[in-house]
Amino acid sequence: MSLRGVTVEVGGHTAVNNVTFDVKAGTLMGVVGPNGAGKSTLFNAIAGLLPVRQGKVTLQGAGQGSGGLAYVPQRESVNWRLPVTAMDVVMMGRCCRLGWFQRPGKRDREIVNACLGRVGLWDQRSALMTELSGGQRQRVFVGRALAQEANVLLLDEAFSGADVAAQEALVAVLRTLRDEGRIILLATHDLTNLAGRFDQVLCLNRHVCACGPPEQVFTSEVMEQMYGAHGVGLNTDGES
Repeated sequence: MSLRGVTVEVGGHTAVNNVTFDVKAGTLMGVVGPNGAGKSTLFNAIAGLLPVRQGKVTLQGAGQGSGGLAYVPQRESVNWRLPVTAMDVVMMGRCCRLGWFQRPGKRDREIVNACLGRVGLWDQRSALMTELSGGQRQRVFVGRALAQEANVLLLDEAFSGADVAAQEALVAVLRTLRDEGRIILLATHDLTNLAGRFDQVLCLNRHVCACGPPEQVFTSEVMEQMYGAHGVGLNTDGES
């Protein structure tokens, strides 16, 4: 996947400007930056939900609408009042791939069951989403992306509402997907153990401040670009 000079406007203002980077197959990339840095805007543009004013997004054959890309939005954008089970949500990934008017068959149900098993939620398949923890909900959405047979996964603030153990469980699932050749981008505010979690990190503050291996990109200059002068005192172990 590659982005070249991507600029996106929201409400007449430039939300991300001239963003260029590449992600190879089999990469788990963290996208970090302060509130208002444009992380969600960038994901929406990659997913085709927002128009790109300038530049180009190339998914290298993983075409939108064909199951090539799956987007897991922030928790706040999900209507938790809907009485749906974990299995219902994962099945939505098959419906996206098949088309909403085509009835899922035996193979689709087998794929959904396998996806629930892969994210460690087979035993909770009949649980309502409102009954699951924040970390379990995020894994359900990863299962939906798997059922969609997506090659590119975008996860927006997937660590939100999840404790450290749940975060590590999610990272373990994502690593197995990376090892199968998928591209995974995960936006996060959490700078804890980035080197231990991600292969690459995109540092964003409306523009690309740096992109590369986490142990290389977190210089004092990059931290100041993202977080201002107070950011120089932060480090990727989550301490100051």
